[in-house]
Amino acid sequence: MTRFAKGRRVIVWEEPVFGPVEATPRLDSSICGESGVRVLTPVLPEGSAREDHEAMLRTLLDTVVASIQGDIIRWYYTPMMLPFSRHVDAACVVYDCMDELANFKFAPPELTLLERELMGDADVVFTGGYSLWEAKRDRHPNIHPFPSSVDRAHFAKARVLRGEPADQAALPWPRLGFYGVVDERMDLDLLAALADARPEWSIVILGPVVKIAPEALPKRPNLHYLGGKDYEELPRYLAGWDVALMPFAINESTRFISPTKTPEYLAGGRPVVSTPIVDVARHYGELEAVKIAATPEAFVEACDEALALSRLRGDWLKAVDTTLAALSWDETFGRMNLEIGRAAGARRKPATPGQIGAAALASSAVRPAGRKKPFDYLIVGAGFAGSVLAERLASQLGKRVMLVDRRPHVGGNAYDEKDAAGVLMHKYGPHLFHTNSEEVANYLSQFTRWRPYEHRVLACVRGGLHVPIPINRTTLNELYGLKLATDAEAEAFLKSRAEPVEKVRTSEDVVISAVGRELYETFFRGYTRKQWGMDPSELDKSVTARVPTRTSTDDRYFADKFQNMPADGYTRMFENMLDQPGITLELGVDFEEIRDEADFDRLIFTGPIDAYFDYRFGKLPYRSLEFRHEILDQEWFQPVGTVNYPDEAVPYTRISEYKHMTGQSCPKTTITYEFPRADGDPYYPVPRPENQALYKRYEALAMETRDVQFVGRLATYRYYNMDQVVGQALATFRRIAEREGRTLIAAQAAAQAVAAN
Repeated sequence: MTRFAKGRRVIVWEEPVFGPVEATPRLDSSICGESGVRVLTPVLPEGSAREDHEAMLRTLLDTVVASIQGDIIRWYYTPMMLPFSRHVDAACVVYDCMDELANFKFAPPELTLLERELMGDADVVFTGGYSLWEAKRDRHPNIHPFPSSVDRAHFAKARVLRGEPADQAALPWPRLGFYGVVDERMDLDLLAALADARPEWSIVILGPVVKIAPEALPKRPNLHYLGGKDYEELPRYLAGWDVALMPFAINESTRFISPTKTPEYLAGGRPVVSTPIVDVARHYGELEAVKIAATPEAFVEACDEALALSRLRGDWLKAVDTTLAALSWDETFGRMNLEIGRAAGARRKPATPGQIGAAALASSAVRPAGRKKPFDYLIVGAGFAGSVLAERLASQLGKRVMLVDRRPHVGGNAYDEKDAAGVLMHKYGPHLFHTNSEEVANYLSQFTRWRPYEHRVLACVRGGLHVPIPINRTTLNELYGLKLATDAEAEAFLKSRAEPVEKVRTSEDVVISAVGRELYETFFRGYTRKQWGMDPSELDKSVTARVPTRTSTDDRYFADKFQNMPADGYTRMFENMLDQPGITLELGVDFEEIRDEADFDRLIFTGPIDAYFDYRFGKLPYRSLEFRHEILDQEWFQPVGTVNYPDEAVPYTRISEYKHMTGQSCPKTTITYEFPRADGDPYYPVPRPENQALYKRYEALAMETRDVQFVGRLATYRYYNMDQVVGQALATFRRIAEREGRTLIAAQAAAQAVAAN
């Protein structure tokens, strides 16, 4: 609330407390000196009738409202405040749903009905995490998830603070701690099991005990309950712990929680061990510093691992800081403030006939639901993702689809065409289709015949020597003049060259740990520097992990069971795919030109996700490519489809010759040189932790954008092969079809109920 207090008068109304029996209802008031937030606590007579409380509270509230000039925003954290405040006229009503309160112990029976009323009254709804948003997103047209943020500077003090609080100073090390309310959400049996399994550890519990009897808490010599502490005190206690705990029970009360303490613990530089809370695993589960454990045995083991990690400082802490860089209360305030402003504006603007009002629209791309619309879907991008979804929606669900692309052709980067020499060439570099997915192969086989083709690549090294890549036994023999005859001999040779790496994190680590530094420098370092514009030591391990090392003589670039090329080319395959009566194609049209002209229900966006949101958080980094196509007056140029050039002195990364791939017979040949670039059309997402952290911010916006789905390599900021994009599109269609089926069943049931009455 302190952020909202800037330029506003903010009043926080607390739950009532009870004073003397003879006392008149009153308001106790205090003001936060830093923010100016005024906190009001209603004091009601002890023993007064419960049915009289609403009238008392309403009278007290009306005296406060009468003193306010200007617009009022009613902001609710609980529906239980609604009965005495629903009459107050407001410019905007906000329901900030932090938890599924109805699942809590001793929840009032009227809470569910009041929440239903509040959902109907609210102009905008916020939820305290994605799990809660997923559970409630169908209950309101303008609902947005806001997972816990963190005051990093406050909790980062725990990394440097010295000096112990008196009640913790004498406790033996190591120490593992928890702070927060101790209630039905804590797994008391797990706490006891942890204390019994490691009696030499001090387990510190800070916080008030609520809704459970203190005598029900497990008692052990190494379990220390130190009571509630002020917010300002928490970093000092956290500084005295080795590991932070979240021993939550897995029950209805924790089903939708998104604990604020997760980023707080991490900001304090402490590894975290948690039970499998969905939003903890979702947002932090990939961090080395966060251990998730479902059973007491696994929880103890995870604590052992976290304790060992706490004694190290390095990469795990850097990864934590990268993740937390995208989390701040200022950013949360900015986004909430924006949504409140939009909702208030929509409340002031009267709805025109047939219009549902802007508050129900989560994206400017989507037209009001009551307006006549010729298209069920607008799909942006006619590459694999967009074309597959257009075909499925039109052919299987009978949807009316408008498919647009800024390029003057379908097929995206897989587009091919015949050049002046009659060679079927790929305008955007070679595209080789391979997959292990029968579903993907069977789907595409509806639209093309196939030509069997197994791609082979040579690397030009040491001044002109051409050897197979990926590295295989033939590569080693030709490079070193060896006569390795078996897989075992090749494996032994590579092991003799490999250099141990304590923890494989980067692309450099992947290669050096497998084949050693000499082969790394010969085949990978220069090529990677050219391709990505940075050293392999700066890139995620996934980059070079894609290229295997073999001990056999298998010289195929891919090992997939399905390796084929479309017999008539990719473009013809796309044309066959999109030859559906329900599809309207608009090519050479930018999305921005059409988004306000076309009428449609839902949007599927396959372009860059940062562009969709107008680069709100900055641009996501991509590598691009420049292609130089040449027609040569000779039948063949090179012995295989692609030759790589790892030497940094050579400005291009590879040369491809298409006739190897298409099987054409032609007196001339066409080749393509590839020059990586930092600017130009986006091709490859740059795999670095800070880039993923930036993408996660855009992903959060995407998840709360109603009636818009983001599909494909650019929209999900992942380096997908063609078959993976097709698989993702098919999976997206299945989810749409399932949703459509549920909607149809519900509509049919409603119609039958009306008919029966």
